[in-house]
Amino acid sequence: MSDNLELLNEYKEQVRILKQEIAELQDAGKSKDSANKRCLQKLEHISIDLEEANKKIKELKETNKIMLEHP
Repeated sequence: MSDNLELLNEYKEQVRILKQEIAELQDAGKSKDSANKRCLQKLEHISIDLEEANKKIKELKETNKIMLEHP
Protein backbone atom coordinates (compact mmCIF):
# COMPACT_ATOMS: atom_id res chain seq x y z
CA MET A 1 0.00 0.00 0.00
CA SER A 2 2.78 2.44 0.88
CA ASP A 3 4.51 1.55 -2.39
CA ASN A 4 1.37 2.56 -4.24
CA LEU A 5 1.20 5.82 -2.30
CA GLU A 6 4.86 6.55 -3.04
CA LEU A 7 4.31 5.81 -6.70
CA LEU A 8 1.22 8.01 -6.79
CA ASN A 9 3.10 10.88 -5.13
CA GLU A 10 5.98 10.48 -7.56
CA TYR A 11 3.58 10.64 -10.52
CA LYS A 12 1.90 13.71 -9.04
CA GLU A 13 5.28 15.41 -8.75
CA GLN A 14 6.16 14.50 -12.34
CA VAL A 15 2.82 15.87 -13.55
CA ARG A 16 3.43 19.10 -11.61
CA ILE A 17 6.90 19.46 -13.16
CA LEU A 18 5.55 18.75 -16.65
CA LYS A 19 2.78 21.32 -16.22
CA GLN A 20 5.37 23.89 -15.15
CA GLU A 21 7.56 23.06 -18.17
CA ILE A 22 4.55 23.38 -20.48
CA ALA A 23 3.77 26.82 -19.03
CA GLU A 24 7.39 27.92 -19.52
CA LEU A 25 7.39 26.68 -23.12
CA GLN A 26 4.12 28.46 -23.82
CA ASP A 27 5.53 31.70 -22.40
CA ALA A 28 8.67 31.30 -24.51
CA GLY A 29 6.50 30.69 -27.58
CA LYS A 30 4.50 33.84 -26.89
CA SER A 31 7.69 35.87 -26.49
CA LYS A 32 9.03 34.47 -29.74
CA ASP A 33 5.76 35.28 -31.53
CA SER A 34 5.95 38.86 -30.27
CA ALA A 35 9.55 39.19 -31.42
CA ASN A 36 8.65 37.79 -34.84
CA LYS A 37 5.77 40.25 -35.13
CA ARG A 38 8.06 43.18 -34.31
CA CYS A 39 10.62 41.99 -36.87
CA LEU A 40 7.92 41.62 -39.52
CA GLN A 41 6.70 45.16 -38.86
CA LYS A 42 10.26 46.49 -39.16
CA LEU A 43 10.70 44.58 -42.41
CA GLU A 44 7.47 46.02 -43.80
CA HIS A 45 8.58 49.57 -42.94
CA ILE A 46 12.02 49.01 -44.44
CA SER A 47 10.44 47.60 -47.61
CA ILE A 48 8.33 50.75 -47.96
CA ASP A 49 11.41 52.94 -47.40
CA LEU A 50 13.32 50.93 -50.01
CA GLU A 51 10.54 51.33 -52.56
CA GLU A 52 10.49 55.09 -51.98
CA ALA A 53 14.28 55.31 -52.25
CA ASN A 54 14.25 53.34 -55.51
CA LYS A 55 11.58 55.66 -56.94
CA LYS A 56 13.66 58.69 -55.98
CA ILE A 57 16.78 57.15 -57.58
CA LYS A 58 14.83 56.49 -60.77
CA GLU A 59 13.54 60.09 -60.82
CA LEU A 60 17.04 61.46 -60.27
CA LYS A 61 18.46 59.29 -63.06
CA GLU A 62 15.78 60.54 -65.43
CA THR A 63 16.44 64.15 -64.41
CA ASN A 64 20.17 63.63 -64.87
CA LYS A 65 19.64 62.08 -68.30
CA ILE A 66 17.46 65.01 -69.41
CA MET A 67 20.01 67.54 -68.12
CA LEU A 68 22.85 65.77 -69.94
CA GLU A 69 20.88 65.68 -73.19
CA HIS A 70 19.91 69.37 -72.97
CA PRO A 71 22.69 71.34 -71.31
